Amino acid sequence: MRFSTEERQSLLAVKGVGPTVIARLEQMGFSSLAQLADADADDILTQGALLSGSSCWKNSPQARAAVQAAIHMALEHVDDYRAS
Repeated sequence: MRFSTEERQSLLAVKGVGPTVIARLEQMGFSSLAQLADADADDILTQGALLSGSSCWKNSPQARAAVQAAIHMALEHVDDYRAS
């Protein structure tokens, strides 16, 4: 599964999140912001490093910031949805 078009656009609006980050998240099995809201940044970074075969995902401050920002946006999205 993939993120919906709307959720993909929301993710792309997050600083540091581009098509490659979204593709990696989808490779990890994420297909909704609700799933992402429940995720742990360290787990995502570790899985990203394994999938890419590179430690840059785990060690990069930019990757960490992008993943944390994506999770934060997902949490806000889910909270807004639950409040409505």
